[in-house]
Amino acid sequence: MRVPVNKIIPFSSVDGPGNRTAVFLQGCNFDCRYCHNPETRNVCIGCGECVEKCPAGALKLRDGQVVFAPPLCTGCDTCIHTCRHGCSPRIRNMTPEETMAEIRNQIPFIRGITVSGGECTLYPDFLTELFTLCRKEGLGTLIDSNGTLDFSKYPELMKVTDGVMLDVKAWSGDDHRKVTGVSGAMVQKNAVELAAAGKLCEVRTVVVPGLFDYEQTVRETAKLLKPYLGYGSIRYKLIRYRQIGVREQYAVYQSPGDEIMERLSNIVYSEGLRDVIVI
Repeated sequence: MRVPVNKIIPFSSVDGPGNRTAVFLQGCNFDCRYCHNPETRNVCIGCGECVEKCPAGALKLRDGQVVFAPPLCTGCDTCIHTCRHGCSPRIRNMTPEETMAEIRNQIPFIRGITVSGGECTLYPDFLTELFTLCRKEGLGTLIDSNGTLDFSKYPELMKVTDGVMLDVKAWSGDDHRKVTGVSGAMVQKNAVELAAAGKLCEVRTVVVPGLFDYEQTVRETAKLLKPYLGYGSIRYKLIRYRQIGVREQYAVYQSPGDEIMERLSNIVYSEGLRDVIVI
């Protein structure tokens, strides 16, 4: 079993509690207008356009596939700016065992791992195997997800998952489709079921003025989760939209001011959630 790994960050303090290794998988089933890493949305199709543009010679075309040589890469991002298909060729197709071998180097210094993307739940069998290996090493396991996998159908994955950090992009069906291109019904279903199981450790909303009804989204999400606070602590992370990294056509939106973020934070508090972070 091999999946496309975009990158592995050995030490991260922003992808869950404590110091963690963060694994980012390539590919996503959303097309968020404000995506801050749009090069992770799709998997390389092997067109080869980026190969000849790479100034470091870190990319080769072999048997119809772009092969990435990490030691040669200088991180100039020429390949990402060249790609017309919303993907990064800087991926490695790795097994759970190969991924664990890289994680193992950090074990004395980390609390656990977080797998993100793209959308990492496109590869649930990989997650199950990787998390099983992590548990044997005494490492915690978190999933960073857009919430489109029906977690209730993957009990083996849930057994080895400590918790899920869930994105709530927008509340209403129309707004969710406007922001992501797809329905958000499964996201709300997962929010309830994960919270009831004590597996929802964090929900997050990126606040983008002018794109969707962010106040409704925050209020209704907090209301939805309030009955489940007794099952475990749930953090609500409110994230300001920033233009850094977004596609040019979607860089027209403005970052929300302090007044908006404070009002949203107060809405979450008014619904009974006490762990609120604004970034």
